[in-house]
Amino acid sequence: MLPTVILPGYLASAKDYLDLQQHLTALGTETTIVPLRRQDWLKTLGGRPITPILQHLDRTVQQVLASTQAPQVNLVGHSAGGWISRIYLGSRPYCGQVWQAQPQVHTLISLGTPHTSKETWTQRNLNFVNDNYPGAFHPEVKYVCVAGKALYGQRSWRLGQWFTYSSYQVTCGQGECWGDGVTPIVSAHLSGAVNLTVDQVWHSPHPTQATPKNTYYQWYGSPEVIQLWGGYLA
Repeated sequence: MLPTVILPGYLASAKDYLDLQQHLTALGTETTIVPLRRQDWLKTLGGRPITPILQHLDRTVQQVLASTQAPQVNLVGHSAGGWISRIYLGSRPYCGQVWQAQPQVHTLISLGTPHTSKETWTQRNLNFVNDNYPGAFHPEVKYVCVAGKALYGQRSWRLGQWFTYSSYQVTCGQGECWGDGVTPIVSAHLSGAVNLTVDQVWHSPHPTQATPKNTYYQWYGSPEVIQLWGGYLA
């Protein structure tokens, strides 16, 4: 099985994905997390280029290829990590740099990734991705997009409901829809990809204010959920 590289989501650090790393390793794929810290994201705030994250990603991929002597890696991108990985695959200059990593990547699995946005500061980067690499753009790469169906967005003064409705609305333009509490299903899928929707799967590795109390909590990296998408790493 090819080695796997995990790219954390926006403002997340590598330590948030240690359990996911262990579960994937147990399935037989040598797994490495891009060693990001929360402060590494600060330079990308306000819609600025995510070049620093791409640099960390590329450095990790090259180290994994060198240490394992594998011909390719699989990428698992959580949340923003999914669309950032799509930039990494491409051959178009992004902020003056071309990454062109497609030949080195066998499979890209995006977990709860918002592949669309109506938010001004996010659109700068996502428009570049979707204009240049729409859908499952590279036929040589297997794209697997996993969405969670945990919470329906509703207008409400309750903090959790308000956050979810607002998050869905700025992501796909509609607040009243299903999603994982942060990313609506319609935005987590890509045309031409293997698109999976999993019931009762939440966005974050940790419960948030949107999570109902006394609810069994599972996210994309929970063992029973990994069983549904981990097979695509084979």
